[in-house]
Amino acid sequence: MYSLARPFLFCLDAERAHGLGLKALESAYRTGALAILGTRPAPLKTRAFGIDFPNPVGLAAGLDKNGEHIDALMALGFGFVEVGTVTPRPQSGNPKPRMFRLPEHNAVINRLGFNNGGVEALVRNVEKSKRHGILGINIGKNRDTPNERAAEDYIHCMERVYALADYITVNISSPNTTGLRELQEAENLRRFIGELREVQEELGGVHGHRVPMLVKIAPDLSDEELDAMASVFNAGRVDGVIIGNTTVDRSAIKSHPLAGEAGGLSGQPLYAKSTAVLRKMRLRLDDKIPLVGVGGILSGGDAAGKVAAGATLVQFYSGMVYRGPELVSECVNSIKRRREGVA
Repeated sequence: MYSLARPFLFCLDAERAHGLGLKALESAYRTGALAILGTRPAPLKTRAFGIDFPNPVGLAAGLDKNGEHIDALMALGFGFVEVGTVTPRPQSGNPKPRMFRLPEHNAVINRLGFNNGGVEALVRNVEKSKRHGILGINIGKNRDTPNERAAEDYIHCMERVYALADYITVNISSPNTTGLRELQEAENLRRFIGELREVQEELGGVHGHRVPMLVKIAPDLSDEELDAMASVFNAGRVDGVIIGNTTVDRSAIKSHPLAGEAGGLSGQPLYAKSTAVLRKMRLRLDDKIPLVGVGGILSGGDAAGKVAAGATLVQFYSGMVYRGPELVSECVNSIKRRREGVA
C-alpha cells in the first residue's frame, strides 16, 4: 500500500510529505484501516536494559518529535517507538527548506534543528496516548543554552518525562544544533554523564523504579574518540548506547547536486559508516552495556547486519521514507533467521 502512496508523497516538499504521511497514518489507525499498510511481525522477544521488548526493531527518534502519533506508530508492529528529540522550551528549528530527499541514494539530508513544541507539550501527548508498547523519549537542549549549562536542560527534560518513559535517550550527537557534538569530547562527556547519572538514580528513588538512560552518539568519530567515550560510558555505567545519529560526511554522495546542503545525512549512505562504528564500540564497551544499531537500514539484511556487528536492538527512520511499514516485519524476520542460524 505504501508503495502506491510514495510517488505522490515524493512529489511534495520532503517536510510537507512527512507531515501528510503522519496525518494519513493517524487517520488509518483511528478508522481501523491500518492493517492494509502491512502485516504485523510475529513476536521475537528481546531483553535489553532490563526491559522485555516484543521484538528488537524500533522506530528511531525524529519521526514523531512531539509524541503526537504514538499509538498509530506502535500499531505498525514496532518493538519500541522513540519520540523526540524534545527540548525544555518550544523552538521552531532552522529556516525552511531544511529537509531534502536523495532518491538515487535512498537518503535524506535534514537540518531541522530540534524543532519541537517543548517538553510540556510532549508530556501532554504521552499522557493522552494508550501506549500499547515500549516508549523511549529522546531529550536534548535548546539551541540558545550554552554547553556549560547543557546539563540543566537535559535534567529538566529528564525530570519531566521520567515517569512516562520506558527508557530515556540523551541526544548529544545531532549535527544541527551548533556546538552540541562538543558534549561528546572526553572531559565534557565525563562531567555531563556524571551529572545525569546522579539525577537518574535520584529520580529512581523518588518514583520507585529505575528508568534506563541511553546515550546517542555520532558516527563521525575517530578510534581515539571512541576509546575516550567508551571509557566514560564504562565508568559511568550508562544503560545503553545508540549508534548512531546522522553524518556530516558527504563522501558517499559527493557527486549529487544536494551534497552541499548543510545538515545530517541519513539513509543508505550511512549504513557502512554507522555499522563500522557500532562494531568498534562493541569491542570497547563492557558486555553489560547493550547497543542499539541505527543508520541506513533499508532491508531486513541491513538489520541483521547491525545485529551481527553487535547490536541488541535496531532502529530506523529513513527506511520508513523509502520502504514504509512493511520494513518492520522484514527486519524482524531477518533477525529471527539469523538467531536460528538460517541464511
